[in-house]
Amino acid sequence: MISPQQVEEMIKTQMPDAQVKVEDLTGGGDHYQVSVVSSQFAGKGLVKQHQLVYGALKQAMSTEAIHALALKTYTPEAWQTAAAS
Repeated sequence: MISPQQVEEMIKTQMPDAQVKVEDLTGGGDHYQVSVVSSQFAGKGLVKQHQLVYGALKQAMSTEAIHALALKTYTPEAWQTAAAS
């Protein structure tokens, strides 16, 4: 089991500018929905953006501390557009 705070810290270690929101979908500490806003996503497609986040969570994913992960990734510009909708 891994806490939402630990998930956030792992992402921020690899992506220091990231704004991260972590939701525990089941209350069991292994199924998460994560939203990440980072300038590191600029110019990258969705797959590359998700690969950056998966890379930050590689250890937790490989040990199945995180069993399921739903991702939403945004550049700061895309986030402003999404938040305004």
